Amino acid sequence: MSVLPVSRGGADDGTAPGAAPAPRRASTRRRLFEAAVVLIAEQGFSATTVDEIADRAGVAKGTVYYNFASKNVLYEELLRDGMDLLSGSLRRAADATVAAGGSHVGALDAMIRAGLDFIAGSPALMQLYVAELWRTNRTWRATLTSVRGRALTVVESVLHDAVAAGELSAELDISLTASALLGMVLVAALDWQSFQPDRSVEDVHAALSRLLQGRVAGGP
Repeated sequence: MSVLPVSRGGADDGTAPGAAPAPRRASTRRRLFEAAVVLIAEQGFSATTVDEIADRAGVAKGTVYYNFASKNVLYEELLRDGMDLLSGSLRRAADATVAAGGSHVGALDAMIRAGLDFIAGSPALMQLYVAELWRTNRTWRATLTSVRGRALTVVESVLHDAVAAGELSAELDISLTASALLGMVLVAALDWQSFQPDRSVEDVHAALSRLLQGRVAGGP
């Protein structure tokens, strides 16, 4: 199977450096990501070989190296791609809520649901991401920090808007609250998928929504 032999765009495929890959190459990369994330989630990064990734994706081993310089680079790009997709999903959910006349707290709630939906569709990816948060000696640590920052920036922007609109206290620690909200969704979703799979996404969302809106203490 032939692919466009370009690593990150440029003269070889007619795209500028840093531009989105051509459709054919993008499709191949997606297949490799999907194969790698399942294998690595099942047996770990070190135990997973390039040959296994290629076999699971249905491509030749050389195709992996046409698209990624090494297994490390493939995994780094997999994490980057996955978190960028999650960030985009959160942003669209928040924007749609506000555009429809909803509150900024309502936008945060919509982001919780979007996060749960995303993780339900990509549980292995989120399992890997959460596991990597605890490892500080990986070569891709800087990339992980960067993509985590993108997701947090989306949440922080909505929190800033909620404070500016008077929906949340001006004393709110926005940075820590954004981390807490994102972490709540990630951990709750993985717990749901791993230990409570019989629960519906609506049920899990309702529980997290009550936490967000401070309705867990009872009373009026």
